[in-house]
Amino acid sequence: MFGGTQAVYSHRSDACDCDMRVSVFLPPQAKDGPCPALVWLSGLTCTEENFTVKAGAQRMAAELGLIIIAPDTSPRGEDVPDTPDQYDFGKGAGFYLNATESPWDKNYQMESYIRDELTAWMVESFPIDADRIGVFGHSMGGHGALTLHLKNPELYKTCSAFAPIVAPSQVPWGQKALKGYLGNDETSWAAYDATSLVTANPSKTDILIDQGKADQFLEEHLQPELFDTACKKSGQSVTIRMQDGYDHSYYFIATFMEDHLRHHADRL
Repeated sequence: MFGGTQAVYSHRSDACDCDMRVSVFLPPQAKDGPCPALVWLSGLTCTEENFTVKAGAQRMAAELGLIIIAPDTSPRGEDVPDTPDQYDFGKGAGFYLNATESPWDKNYQMESYIRDELTAWMVESFPIDADRIGVFGHSMGGHGALTLHLKNPELYKTCSAFAPIVAPSQVPWGQKALKGYLGNDETSWAAYDATSLVTANPSKTDILIDQGKADQFLEEHLQPELFDTACKKSGQSVTIRMQDGYDHSYYFIATFMEDHLRHHADRL
């Protein structure tokens, strides 16, 4: 037994105008006092359950004394707009931004939800040390982790990502989402583009990124070299590990999860 507890909670989000579901893992150390916490942001089509079931993080999180908060990827509900025929836009594809285009602007306020409401809820509800919070994620969630960290380094003091969308302004997945949620003015897209953000505002911590070389989305949608180049220019400390034989799946994530948890634990 790894110890600790795993549960799913629901709480109201005013930003998203709906109830949001969140998976929470509490290590055994949480019984004795506040622990550091990691916020996991999942990728396209995922819910709060994917990480909990597939990532295999609980044993090491219990050993390291890390609380893990895994929210859903978008607002849900019958009144929330969606594109049922498109997996990469709408429900399951909130892209961790604040939409400004109708009809998405009413519910798709994921940046505000994650940064403000989720933080307040989790710190109030669980024994979390508010000065020791990190963020990590996969794919679309890796994009969210990078942008939220770079824009809020005082809140998210550590950051890592698996196969993140590092330059959404330059790749099809991101361009579709940014245009749909934010409109045609590409100058507004930079606020949600990690490559643009790190160019202007590098953080003081080192970022860890793992990317599978056999990832089917690597060339078209991910392109980590764009972020690497921007980091070198801005002085951002980053380690990008290109892993032979690994694709975009949770088998890849589970393989290197311990490294990421230790990365955060060492710095928190």
